[in-house]
Amino acid sequence: MLSASFDLIAIGGGSGGLACAQRAAQYGARAAVIEPQRLGGTCVNVGCVPKKVMWNAAAVGLALGDAHDYGFEDAGGRGHDWRELKARRDAYVERLNGIYARNLATKGIEHVRGAARFLDPHTLEVNGERISARHVVIATGGVPVVPDLPGAQLGITSDGFFALAERPRRVAVVGSGYIACELAGAFRELGSEVELFVRKDRLLGHFDTMLGDGLARELRALGIEIHERVIPAAAREHAAGKVLVAQDGREFGDFDCLLWAIGRAPNVAGLRLDRAGVACDAAGHVLTDDYQDTNVPGVHAIGDVTGRAALTPVAIAAGRRLADRLFGGQSQRRLEYRDIPTVVFTHPPIGTVGATEAQARAAHGDAVKIYKAEFTPMYHAVTARKTRTDMKLVCVGAEERIVGLHVIGHGADEMLQGFAVAVRMGATKRDFDDTVAIHPTSAEEFVTMR
Repeated sequence: MLSASFDLIAIGGGSGGLACAQRAAQYGARAAVIEPQRLGGTCVNVGCVPKKVMWNAAAVGLALGDAHDYGFEDAGGRGHDWRELKARRDAYVERLNGIYARNLATKGIEHVRGAARFLDPHTLEVNGERISARHVVIATGGVPVVPDLPGAQLGITSDGFFALAERPRRVAVVGSGYIACELAGAFRELGSEVELFVRKDRLLGHFDTMLGDGLARELRALGIEIHERVIPAAAREHAAGKVLVAQDGREFGDFDCLLWAIGRAPNVAGLRLDRAGVACDAAGHVLTDDYQDTNVPGVHAIGDVTGRAALTPVAIAAGRRLADRLFGGQSQRRLEYRDIPTVVFTHPPIGTVGATEAQARAAHGDAVKIYKAEFTPMYHAVTARKTRTDMKLVCVGAEERIVGLHVIGHGADEMLQGFAVAVRMGATKRDFDDTVAIHPTSAEEFVTMR
């Protein structure tokens, strides 16, 4: 029989909900997590974790291709077994699901398997039973968007990518954001022919232009064909495969796989937020203030469902800080949504934190100064295959405070974390100049720019 009353209920067993409930339990709160599917949410099951496995696999493939240039005579030549990789990846994810379940049990957190819907601000119905809490946290995340177009059901989303039992021969990826770019790269690097369809004229429209331009260069070098200014109108299928039809009449085909990567929507269907009186924006995101509070006392929201910085570490940080405030006696504890670092797991990877050059110029005008570096990383000193590295520092004012740091290149994913700390602490160009370089690395270019 389900316990009837809690101090905190997290609706959603993804990164944010789990982090919030576990931190609350550490303070002695009676907590529950409601989740109808596998624990871990998007990140663990159909996001960050399995994606990184695929990215690692692609990196191994690229290294095998470079191995001969490093003197290895028998490093490559064998085909890639997608089915075997999927089996190993899925087994790893399943182990993580079990670890999350055991952690909840160890911490005394009730795991309710089912879908929740509000009856009132503090009462939920799950599996026909009613439960209540002083604090309810909406942490249901997001879902991939499928366009409302004829034949759209012929395509898959990022969720479907991780369900593919075999590698498709020819793939169309529709989208220009980081998910589209990451999955297009993974397909290509593991052997598929890939065409990427972009609605406007550049990739990664919300990132610094240097990064989008650099990524387009590198994806094309991998053999990915990028079609710009293609607005999908329909999809259809015939014996030779799937066909993407554009609004201007152009047709592209024939593809074994069509993947929609055009954005994500808040996962609020079925919650009956109206019964709780919770306000949402026009897109359905739950509106919150700086403290993750909704317009209804005792109802909170964290993570992708709020539409703010849809990243796993952001959901975790917001959830933990919310529990600190509600149960840990830290009345002003909250997440500051600034200088949030992020990485795009393409090859080469992208790292970015802070303001883009355009954002900085809009805010500070002529007080902005830009430093840039472009080079081929040393890894490619002896390889026939080449990638390039582009770096940018965005500085403001006479003291040249660094407000943005951007890089695409070998090792960008691992170098960014430390630089993000420096940017958040208010480092200046002089601070970077006064830091001794680590040689030979790509990262040293950030502290030697002129």
